[in-house]
Amino acid sequence: MTTTTSPLTEAVREPLPLADVDLADLDRFTDGVTPWRMFHTLRHEDPVHWQAEDAPNSGFWSVTRHADIARVDRDAETFTSTRFVNLEEVDEDQIKKRASILELDGVRHRALRSVLQRQFGASVINSYADFLRGLTATTLDTALAKGTFDFVKEVSADFPINVLARLLDVPPEDNQQLIDWGNRIIGNTDPDYADVLLHSAESEQYRDLPFRSPASLEVFAYGRELARQRRGGSGTDLISRLVNETPRDGVPLSAQDFDNYFLLLVVAGNETTRHTITHSMLALLQHPEQLARLRDDPSLIPTAVEEFLRWASPVYHFRRTATRDVELGGKQVKEGDKVVMWFASGNRDEEVFGNPYDFDVARQDNDHVTFGKGSPHLCLGNLLARTEIRIMFEELIPRLADIRLAGPVPRVRSNFVNGIKELPVEVTRV
Repeated sequence: MTTTTSPLTEAVREPLPLADVDLADLDRFTDGVTPWRMFHTLRHEDPVHWQAEDAPNSGFWSVTRHADIARVDRDAETFTSTRFVNLEEVDEDQIKKRASILELDGVRHRALRSVLQRQFGASVINSYADFLRGLTATTLDTALAKGTFDFVKEVSADFPINVLARLLDVPPEDNQQLIDWGNRIIGNTDPDYADVLLHSAESEQYRDLPFRSPASLEVFAYGRELARQRRGGSGTDLISRLVNETPRDGVPLSAQDFDNYFLLLVVAGNETTRHTITHSMLALLQHPEQLARLRDDPSLIPTAVEEFLRWASPVYHFRRTATRDVELGGKQVKEGDKVVMWFASGNRDEEVFGNPYDFDVARQDNDHVTFGKGSPHLCLGNLLARTEIRIMFEELIPRLADIRLAGPVPRVRSNFVNGIKELPVEVTRV
């Protein structure tokens, strides 16, 4: 079978000097190529690398190999989430006000996970199958009828937000507002999205809000009204569970706990699945022989989903903080140092993935770290995301006679989310 050489394969053939690596420079993350060149250099030359940062931040260790990422991710005692999981450095007061389930470890973390864990389990997710397939069909038929359209807006953003609306039991007419909130919060380093750019002088007045985003206040207000309506009721939606169930540790959610949990659901419930679907579609456009394989053999799609997740790596990194002096990858990490797991790099580690820059929808033993690796923080919604992606491509591919890229593909200016803003396509339906 003739294969198409990946643009990433060509890019990493040109070595990038170690001195030119700067994972703190957000402008390096807008071309779809430079981040992978930097990760490639680090894995081969300095896999646990000290990265300087501009003030007010103080620098961090970049962990880029699969094995080291897994070590950090599973050891919450040595590498804690409680000092926050993004690169921003926060003080004790900010921690008290902004901590979500992501920024907790141990008993309280497990207790808060338990409130919604069953809702993301196999029996519940499988019960959504007919709803998801019907929603997918409606989304695709509406988009494909346009012939030329933005795949992000019409498909990959629209579909998961409709799923989230169902889980939250909110009206579909609120969908665009939920999408906009996610863009403004997660895109806090992109001038096209952010109300206030992170670390700008103006952001200081929002320092106690998640992502320093004023959009967080709007999300809080929306969530509080839902909580008021659902409190004391018998609903089974996610909001009802949060306001009416007591975590396993016996400590009810405070108002602040609810605010931060709800905001996380709004952001995480849309962003990662959206970007995975978008990257996957772009990869199939760039590798038409792989699209043909899936068209000829739809039974490959569940396997392809794991390759989509590896390839897309929708979250570049999560951060931990060392609780003690520790040796990691031959480097001496000091207590209090930021330690950053670059999941995207781990997903291209040659020690784990044969020909990691090849996009292979039939790839076997795909031990990607997209949802975390051996971590107590393993993504709660991973099964839902896998199901959404699988059904999307099971429904999409048979509808396509042809699909072509119809314009530039701008990317989110961020070293946290590996996002695509627009994916213009021209399609011919079957």
